[in-house]
Amino acid sequence: MNLSESSLESIQHCLRKAIFHYATGEEPTIVTDIHIQPKQDSGELLIFNDDDDELAHILVEEWVDNTDDSFYSEVEELLRSCLVELREEGLFDTLSLMKPYSFVMVDDEKETLSELLLIDDDTLVLGDELLKGLDNDLNDFFEKLMKE
Repeated sequence: MNLSESSLESIQHCLRKAIFHYATGEEPTIVTDIHIQPKQDSGELLIFNDDDDELAHILVEEWVDNTDDSFYSEVEELLRSCLVELREEGLFDTLSLMKPYSFVMVDDEKETLSELLLIDDDTLVLGDELLKGLDNDLNDFFEKLMKE
């Protein structure tokens, strides 16, 4: 999916705007998920909390009337990389949210499509890539162990 630089900046700005709702506050807020909803037909990107309160929204011109079958998988990668950038900037370190909490991508019925980022005190999970091939590694290790 080819997005213009201004669309990428708009997506990052939208994520920042949503996150800044939790940048101030003396007592930690309990939020289990921050929901991110890309809409393939209208081109909207909506971000809301557990109570369905809208935190931010934008219109991504390149998404309007997009008919690609791979739309959601491509958007998932894009959103995950944007969130990783924000994490690397230290943006999540200053939020008044009780950990753990997640950023999840949801569909039009607000059903979770994928977990984009989990924030916990000592644990950070960035999707399924961390576990890819683990079964094979464990099986190889077990085989080698049994031969000895």
